[in-house]
Amino acid sequence: MRFLFSARFNLAIISLTLLACAACSNQSPDQLRRQTAQETEALKRDTKAVAEGVREGLSSKKVVDLNRASKDDLMSLPGVTSTRADRMIAERPYASAHQLVTRHVLSEHEYSELQDRVTVTK
Repeated sequence: MRFLFSARFNLAIISLTLLACAACSNQSPDQLRRQTAQETEALKRDTKAVAEGVREGLSSKKVVDLNRASKDDLMSLPGVTSTRADRMIAERPYASAHQLVTRHVLSEHEYSELQDRVTVTK
């Protein structure tokens, strides 16, 4: 999702830059208005897609099994970086999800942010 937001943001910046360059060219005012309207509609569509993606990402409560999850699955959890995901994997197996705290992988506060999204199967 981070990549999607970044790509959409970069696309919006590029579109605005091209629009600014087009404004400096010798286009007629009508051509410029049409092009501006087209670019604005494209930006609206892209912005809506980004908002929907963010909303979907926030609303999805996928539960991750700490003993079986891939690194990418672990990184989908709030606040989990690549390094932290590697540490979570290295500390396996877990008897309970709270062992993330007792083994000093996460702080109590960090754990509280994701405790509803992790589980442990034996």
